[in-house]
Amino acid sequence: MGKPTDLVQGTLDLLIMRTIALEPMHGWGIAQRIQLVSKNALQVRQGALYPALHRLEQQGWIRAKWGDSDNNRHAKYYSLTGAGRKYLQKEQANWERLSSAIGLVLDGAEG
Repeated sequence: MGKPTDLVQGTLDLLIMRTIALEPMHGWGIAQRIQLVSKNALQVRQGALYPALHRLEQQGWIRAKWGDSDNNRHAKYYSLTGAGRKYLQKEQANWERLSSAIGLVLDGAEG
């Protein structure tokens, strides 16, 4: 397997939102979940994660609430807002169309 892939900004936003769509999570948990689900292909660095979380919160797509983590540390937990759920649905559909179109071009380019 190759090295973990760095993520472009819009993709990271989508992955963060998809990750917290199921349950609220703290930042470190979000990064770990993305890495786990991607089988270590995607690695989210703190220098990209926290600015993205702040940006998503400013947009009104996620909200943050302080709570205690499993190891009794105070942590911010992030969850989707109603507007965030709508935005995620729309962006996920856009991503699926785009990745499908790119796949068609890549498959056709070999011919």
